[in-house]
Amino acid sequence: MSRKHILSITGLEPPEICHLTSRAIQIATGQMQGKEPLKGKAVGIYFRKTSTRTRTSFTLGAARLGAAVVTYGPNDLQINTGETIQDTALVLSNYLDALVLRTAESIEEMNIMAGQERMSIINAMSDQEHPTQALADLATLQEHFGHLQGLHVLYLGEGNSTAAALALAMSKVRNMRLTLLTPQGYGLPPEILQQSLVFAQRYHAHIKQYHDLKYLPKNVDAVYTARWQTTGSSKADPEWREYFQPFRVTQAIMDHVSRSTGTIFMHDLPAVRDEDVCSEVLDGPQSIAFHQAHNKLFSAMAILEWCLLDL
Repeated sequence: MSRKHILSITGLEPPEICHLTSRAIQIATGQMQGKEPLKGKAVGIYFRKTSTRTRTSFTLGAARLGAAVVTYGPNDLQINTGETIQDTALVLSNYLDALVLRTAESIEEMNIMAGQERMSIINAMSDQEHPTQALADLATLQEHFGHLQGLHVLYLGEGNSTAAALALAMSKVRNMRLTLLTPQGYGLPPEILQQSLVFAQRYHAHIKQYHDLKYLPKNVDAVYTARWQTTGSSKADPEWREYFQPFRVTQAIMDHVSRSTGTIFMHDLPAVRDEDVCSEVLDGPQSIAFHQAHNKLFSAMAILEWCLLDL
């Protein structure tokens, strides 16, 4: 049986997204305590970029599910000495049932690794998309509100890999609404935005992107931001921060967009305090950012279970 992969949200159907979201919530309630459904399986953790939450979540999640875990640093594999990606994947597939991969390269490297049929490849972030983050975020939203349909999420900041995954994921949930406010020239990649709009029309969701704060909506259910500069990346324009300043999440913005009760603040972390978000918001009563980070563990467990078991 060929393994299932999670390379991009585009490869998941709405029922699969629903399953992974709901399953993460079930696992969070302790349903898997004392159970080891992945006993006898082996999971590789290969991160070529820094990570705190995602790497810890998948490493601990695999161990809790009973799998053996093998970790690789950015310079550990023979890819660095000239072995091809295809050959590395074929070799690793003789040992591992899944490889959780974070790379500085495009998603194409992961697609090549997924060419073999024995080892699941899980995209733990590429330069284009962060699908496991979006799945964890949907689980957090569903856990908090009790549902996803009809929720309105406001995203402020750069149209980075997190924003791309959010747009693709929310566009597959009926009546879910995502408004992105990004600096001009720093929005979603055009192909991601177009694909999200296609999905939104197909699945009756709503995706809008603007570059001016005059379009700041009111009465949203959640405000979401991410750090303005992904670790290890840089921006060509030395004055880029000037364009981002208005998109900082302040308490004034939270007050403007919030409903009378219940609006929450989310962040994929790490945050650059008082740059992408003010500390009073991150530490304030509306913030669930650190609980959101905790939920990545349960989402990682749901993803590993789905990939490696016949569900």
